[in-house]
Amino acid sequence: MPMRGGRLPADRTPGGPADEGQAGSSPADGGTRPYARLLRAPLWRGAAALCAGALPALAFPAPSLWWIAPVALVPWMLLLRSADTGRRAATDGWLGGMGFMLAVHHWLMPSLHVFLVVLAALLGLLWAPWGVLVSRLLGGSPSFRGAVAAVAVLPSGWLMIELVRSWEGLGGPWGLLGASQWEFSPALRTASVGGVWLVSLLVVAVNTAVTLLLVVPSARTAAAACLVVCTLGVAAIWVRAPQPERTGTARIAVVQPGVVDGPDSIERRFARSEALTRSLVGRDVGLVVWGESSVGVDLSRSPGTADRIAALSRLVGAELLVNMDARRTEGPDSAGIYKSAVLVGPDGPTGDRYDKMRLVPFGEYVPARAVLGWATSVGRAAGEDRLRGERPVVMDLPGADGLRLGPLVCFESAFPDMSRRLAADGAQLLIAQSSTSTFQHSWAPAQHASLGALRAAETGRPMVHATLTGVSAAYGPQGERVGAPLGTDASEAAVYDVPLARGSTLYVRLGAWPVYGALAVLAVFFGTAGVRSLRKPAPGRP
Repeated sequence: MPMRGGRLPADRTPGGPADEGQAGSSPADGGTRPYARLLRAPLWRGAAALCAGALPALAFPAPSLWWIAPVALVPWMLLLRSADTGRRAATDGWLGGMGFMLAVHHWLMPSLHVFLVVLAALLGLLWAPWGVLVSRLLGGSPSFRGAVAAVAVLPSGWLMIELVRSWEGLGGPWGLLGASQWEFSPALRTASVGGVWLVSLLVVAVNTAVTLLLVVPSARTAAAACLVVCTLGVAAIWVRAPQPERTGTARIAVVQPGVVDGPDSIERRFARSEALTRSLVGRDVGLVVWGESSVGVDLSRSPGTADRIAALSRLVGAELLVNMDARRTEGPDSAGIYKSAVLVGPDGPTGDRYDKMRLVPFGEYVPARAVLGWATSVGRAAGEDRLRGERPVVMDLPGADGLRLGPLVCFESAFPDMSRRLAADGAQLLIAQSSTSTFQHSWAPAQHASLGALRAAETGRPMVHATLTGVSAAYGPQGERVGAPLGTDASEAAVYDVPLARGSTLYVRLGAWPVYGALAVLAVFFGTAGVRSLRKPAPGRP
């Protein structure tokens, strides 16, 4: 994207007309208005970028103002549109991205302290190129073709940011914009076609079209047409997208012991879980699920604890899916602490075990510990790295029904590819075992539980989210809520009649195709821009 003298090029959109003046002083931007003069002050403009970037976080739980998502990016886009140089646009993009990351992860502050600000600043850099792109495509007076290009290119650029930061080492896919729409049925149906990626694309596309509609008279026809296309697309998905066929129900119990503190908290939590499990006698459950780290010993080396759980299975008449957070010493290459989902029946552990594969950065391991190990002295970073499992596991529940379980542990429910893999491997019920007790009085528990709705809708498989301290919840195969969730103040056992389904969604069959589509859009856009720049005559030549 060539620059002249540090300013954005006059032709800010491919094929679009030249700007009618500086972006920061054009009539569309209110160059003579007091707020426009204020935003030319670097300090105030930086603060505005931070706040504008943070605004979309309100669409996520716990505020759950999901309905603001289609316009939540508009203030940020308007600010980026007013940037008069590429450097200013990049800075606004960076600061807005930093604000967004701080807002959606603010509950990590007690654990990471100042390190959270450092991480947010680093990840915010991902939005710097996007800021330049927004300024170029929305600035001035885009033509019809330029407006259509903006509605296609800007969501594609945003999706690339989400893809990059979805890497586990950068924190994983927490706070993907599409995940904010977990309560909106048309969005859940859209997720069954293209996953959370397609929902994010549409949300950013609508924000782009609304921005054009509000402040660019020359692009209003194109913006309105794009909004109509988005609406008709979602309507077509609602009517035509294949949905799994309901096949019956499974009666699943979730045991949530609640907050248990003190030096002997592990044993007292276990005892509370035992008592709650005994209360399920006579309720005809098919499976009992305990939360993450509900067992603090390796059952293969602790026969007494294994016998206690097996006795509960015999008493209730159902298997228990528990979760071990314990050291194993099986050999020189595998010795260490694992988090493992273990199925226990009336005769003890069945042999089905899943070791967590994707670990929480700093919470369960410290990336590049030799360099970043100091994080353990300023927060609650892991003192010892947990070890990773090698593969996903689908467990067969004994009995006439032969229900097949797809376990995930905590953070893993944020990764759409993991639940998709389990569904493709034959899982009929997805189960996430979690513990967010460290962040009990924050937005984290509700936001984590909400991810189950997206994973269920994407895969067409019901999902149960079981935690130690809340929020525990269950969702049907279209992402709909099943029963009432257990909040963070609950210490009880709940039974959910979870609807089962067969068949497959387009997302399970096709995978993350919106990501590849976005890559293609960006390749065409930058390729076309490159060709045009090569065709321009050199300075001084006719």
